Amino acid sequence: MSTPESTNRGAQIVVLGSINMDLVIRCSQLPRPGQTIIADSSAEVPGGKGANQAVAAARAGGNVSMIGRVGDDAFSSRLVENLQREQVATDGVLPTTETPSGLAIVAVESSGENSIVAVPGANAQLSPADVTTFADRIRTADVLMLQLEVPIETVQAAIEVARQAGVTIVLDPAPMPAALDDALLHVDLICPNESETEAIVGHPVSSDEEIDRAIASLHARGARQVILTLGSRGAVASDGTTIRRIDPTPIDPVDTTAAGDAFAGALAVRLAEGANLFEAAGFAAVAGALAATRPGAQPGMPTRTEIDQILQSQKS
Repeated sequence: MSTPESTNRGAQIVVLGSINMDLVIRCSQLPRPGQTIIADSSAEVPGGKGANQAVAAARAGGNVSMIGRVGDDAFSSRLVENLQREQVATDGVLPTTETPSGLAIVAVESSGENSIVAVPGANAQLSPADVTTFADRIRTADVLMLQLEVPIETVQAAIEVARQAGVTIVLDPAPMPAALDDALLHVDLICPNESETEAIVGHPVSSDEEIDRAIASLHARGARQVILTLGSRGAVASDGTTIRRIDPTPIDPVDTTAAGDAFAGALAVRLAEGANLFEAAGFAAVAGALAATRPGAQPGMPTRTEIDQILQSQKS
């Protein structure tokens, strides 16, 4: 397993989001509806989009605090201890009585593609009152990272605290709700993937023209900056004035489960360190690619040294 390391622990990042135990099932192909298949292996791996991004940011060089909830089951202590091993501060992780911790069933086929079913558990109990409890933590951060595996009203409460304090807000709009309130789009940076972008803007993002139109729509609806992550096609970043394509890092994928979370965590670190959007996006793209070459969510997150080595090799 990679270990966290840093060249700069000054980047203060708060992650408010989900903490799950992932039950990872590896198989030759994902089952079709009604089909039963025999899997190759299974494993229990700490996950959840919030916790994944916290670990990704810590390994990429950030000073990270987590705000979330775990249950009172056998997974809870393991989930908290894992975050602590990754140098993520956990005093904002609250226990929830008579409630299981979040759980996700992750099926990964040999191509690296995956299918996920998540049970929120204690994540569903993270409340605006919890945001109030840790409001000072948010106010003193450089970057607040958010996803949508916890109640929307809690995410909105955190956005309001951060906005009033001038803290940079990065939103990964996943998983997408049936209807996305435009209030959630009033953030400093939104970084949806291809399917999430299509759900938000209501049209495909296959061509350059469609991508540019989607970015314009996201800006018009409130996002100050936008990054669309497009898998093997790389990413597209916009600061509201300039749109720039971020080339993909060539890889042989093993497990794409947490590539997006690795991207988001690394992105937050470079933004917190003062990098511009395009430099941060290039750094994040390498992190996401590296994560996709390794099995597991949090165990596969790359370190700062690994990311920097790839970036240096790309320049030479």
